[in-house]
Amino acid sequence: MAATAVEKELETAARPDSFGRFGKFGGKYVPETLMYALTELEAAFNALAADHEFQEDLNHTGAHKINNAVAQALLAKRLGKKRIIAETGAGQHGVATATVCARFGLQCVIYMGAQDMQRQELNVFRMRLLGAEVRPVHSGTATLKDATSEAIRDWVTNVESTHYILGSVAGPHPFKCHGALSRIVDDKDVRLIGVEAAGFGLDSGKHAATLTKGEVGVLHGAMSYLLQDEDGQIVEPHSISAGLDYPGVGPEHSFLKDIGRAEYYSITDEEALEAFKRLSRLEGIIPALETSHALAYLEKLCPTLPDGTKLVLNCSGRGDKDVQTAINHLKL
Repeated sequence: MAATAVEKELETAARPDSFGRFGKFGGKYVPETLMYALTELEAAFNALAADHEFQEDLNHTGAHKINNAVAQALLAKRLGKKRIIAETGAGQHGVATATVCARFGLQCVIYMGAQDMQRQELNVFRMRLLGAEVRPVHSGTATLKDATSEAIRDWVTNVESTHYILGSVAGPHPFKCHGALSRIVDDKDVRLIGVEAAGFGLDSGKHAATLTKGEVGVLHGAMSYLLQDEDGQIVEPHSISAGLDYPGVGPEHSFLKDIGRAEYYSITDEEALEAFKRLSRLEGIIPALETSHALAYLEKLCPTLPDGTKLVLNCSGRGDKDVQTAINHLKL
């Protein structure tokens, strides 16, 4: 039987090529100043990824972010960089970065949107307790996009002494190589579903549903789907979840959307809050608001599935960081 169009696409581009592209998405769109640092980082990563002496066990600081931070801190030490910068939205990546910098004796500067600092006060305190300098960003909507922009500006200025531990699947190659889907993306018996933040609603203009409402463009060094206006200017996103309040999405998701391998839907702030409360009461687990969006979609998905269907949901962190936000919105 001839391979389908999707299978052919996956055979040729299911993994990033040498330029870090998934199909046309991804790549390195950065100032020349950063090209050497990115090339150096990629070479070090490729050399050490198979080095058994370099491998680390899994650790935990409330989210998966610590695994990325530990590896990048070790890479920074190997490269002779003693100053670390990072961006953070929900604060979990900032905490993870501050943790590894404290462990390895590295100077640490975390950029965080001023609005996110207000709704994630606990994580701001944790970062400072661990010795990090948390720099508020007031430009734009004072959220994750703006923090990322400031971190990149810092890196351009201090590239010789500084390593940027980027915490999201964004930015130029090789930062966005993550492999979370690598074991299942080729299995055509597995249905892939992603859930985006619809904020106040898809037609409200206040959402972060990039794959549903966005167009292809370049932001923070990579090509992907973005929320932008007809002139190509970034449209400010909105989500009750600080970690989803970003106008872009990882290039692998953009690629999987374009070839039809994955489906993407959206959940509003209100629906996510209800799921946040529901899991807490049914399972005794307070989920992150990011995860709450996926949990909320189960209410719509499960009634459509045949009995006996096996379903796996990625639960990306605990919700203690979001309790203050929930207090402001839920009447209990």
